Amino acid sequence: MIDGALPYLRCPVCGGTLARAAFSPVVGGGGVVGQGGERALRCPRGHSFDIARQGYVTLTAGRAPHPGDSAGMVADRETFLAEGHYDFIADALAKKAAAPAEGAAAATAAVRADDGLVVDAGTGTGRYLARVLDALPGVPGLGLDVSKPALRRAARSHPRAAAVLADLWRPLPLADAVASVVLNVFAPRNGPEFRRILRPDGRLLVVTPARDHLAELIDAYGLVKVDPDKADRVADALGGGFEAVSVQPVSRTLRLSEAETRTLIGMTPSARHVPPHVAGAHEVTAAVDVTSYRPV
Repeated sequence: MIDGALPYLRCPVCGGTLARAAFSPVVGGGGVVGQGGERALRCPRGHSFDIARQGYVTLTAGRAPHPGDSAGMVADRETFLAEGHYDFIADALAKKAAAPAEGAAAATAAVRADDGLVVDAGTGTGRYLARVLDALPGVPGLGLDVSKPALRRAARSHPRAAAVLADLWRPLPLADAVASVVLNVFAPRNGPEFRRILRPDGRLLVVTPARDHLAELIDAYGLVKVDPDKADRVADALGGGFEAVSVQPVSRTLRLSEAETRTLIGMTPSARHVPPHVAGAHEVTAAVDVTSYRPV
């Protein structure tokens, strides 16, 4: 579903507009040749970017510096989220996105279909983006991630969701002021780029773990702890371009089987460092803060 986001996308090499293109021998600056038909995007200067058969497109100026979440981590995330354990987070995001904007008297209307994209920066499998799009009829969505296994799923997460491989630490392949909502759920934050792509009346919704998030598993298995200075680090990452207008704590007690607990550990950063030697069922606190920001 790349076409819904296409008017807003830009070439990561030269910043030019992109359009569907047939096979082209012109390649440059990180662009790759299409595979025939209209299986590529191309800018007027000839930079061409392949559309993968799974539906996502890679828009990077050169090789991505890291592969993102592995296929195993993505599979664990898909399994865990499909069981509904984090639906309370998705519901909180959807409610925030569909409500009138906060903290700005001139921007009180809810998001409309002609207001621009919902951009999910660090989309993973696209589940949170899909829930928000369900709450915003007609609004197109775009999931950005660096993980190919994640994007294969995100590209089919919703009929109005496009998926693009892009490094969040680099300039994003989007035009200025095209997003009505930017989502950032447990993902890196590039404040200057979020500010650039967000409309003046748009909103940034950031989900971060609270101090007691997964505390029982942290204690039992030595998982990576939540940084006690997380809020300050988020503010630093966003820079001076945003003002926080509300913070909504949301939490649930999850009663997980041994298999579900192992899957949860497998989808976290600790999967890279801690062997998931899980024994028995667990009762686990899932607690996050949903912070709404407006651009200033």
